[in-house]
Amino acid sequence: MYLKRVELKNFRNYSSLKISFNKGINIIYGNNAQGKTNLLESIYVLALTNTFRNVYDTDLIMKDRKFFNIKGILKNSKLDTTLNISYDNIKKRMILDDSEITKVSSYISVMNTILFTPDDLDIIKGPPLVRRKFLNTELSQLYSNYYILLSEYEKILKMRNDYIKSGALDINYYDIITSFLIEKDILIFKIRKKFIERINNYASEIFKNITGLSGFKIVYKPNLDYSEYDYDKNKILEVFKDKYDSEYKFLSTFYGVHKDDFEFYLGDFNLKLYGSQGQMRISVLTLKLSEIEIFKKWKNSTPILLLDDVFSEIDEIKNNNLLNYLSRDLQVIITAVSLNSFNKDILSKAKIFRIEYGKIKLDRLNREVKDDRRTL
Repeated sequence: MYLKRVELKNFRNYSSLKISFNKGINIIYGNNAQGKTNLLESIYVLALTNTFRNVYDTDLIMKDRKFFNIKGILKNSKLDTTLNISYDNIKKRMILDDSEITKVSSYISVMNTILFTPDDLDIIKGPPLVRRKFLNTELSQLYSNYYILLSEYEKILKMRNDYIKSGALDINYYDIITSFLIEKDILIFKIRKKFIERINNYASEIFKNITGLSGFKIVYKPNLDYSEYDYDKNKILEVFKDKYDSEYKFLSTFYGVHKDDFEFYLGDFNLKLYGSQGQMRISVLTLKLSEIEIFKKWKNSTPILLLDDVFSEIDEIKNNNLLNYLSRDLQVIITAVSLNSFNKDILSKAKIFRIEYGKIKLDRLNREVKDDRRTL
């Protein structure tokens, strides 16, 4: 799978842009605040319908414009798929080829994208909510049914919390709604647990190849380990029932996957507590690189890797070790301030774009990228 072409209209600070990518390595370099990250963001939105930044859809529309539109041509095997997503301050529209898609779950599983940005350090340093969001985003790309399952779980959880807050206590009804929640809990738990296990099949070796250090792993920290109860719904219901009084006191559901977490370890050391900034950065990158292998095996498809300013805070040796992973059969779109972090072998294989004075150009002897307004 690779992205052949992207066309932007009124997205962020791009009024109009058409750009074609290599199916291998693509590097976009230039000074900060020129629009490099915005371009990666547009590809992410095209794939997943939402931005990775903490903003509203309205913030993605260029100032003084009324809509944005992102169009992409995706090559998968021998077929081309056209994706189109637009937003006009009222409605978001998703189109695959010539058909409008009404279910997000049917859209986001088409174009698989893995993204790394400097803010991804929050996956280690941030609260559990950040890590759960990561799990939900990645698993929704892998399984369209996961997105549906998660939506159903969240509806039942809200219904249950609303019932707790109402002050009513019909034990029979409480048991029924709790049983429904447990049913979804178990399914989500199993998917997350298997995902973390499969990440760990690759993560230790990848981390060692980049850093030279052994013992890296990711540890799933479920709020309740359903495997300890043999996934028996009746046993688990009894665990929930022991907390009914406390739930009414604190007005919330105590158990469930909405409180899950996971942690990064190097040997016995929790990297959130004892890791250096560099180790944390490589840990998140290892997580993302491990995902590539999972996508290949679970979906028989290679995702598109988006790397935003990855190399600026990694030393030269680790840079070169990381770059070895980018030489494989994988489309990578990288942003950087300069080309100094890339070795000659990578540069010889890459399609290189330069952002300068609000223009995107193919580097050196290549032609200019078609940009109708010459603005970013």
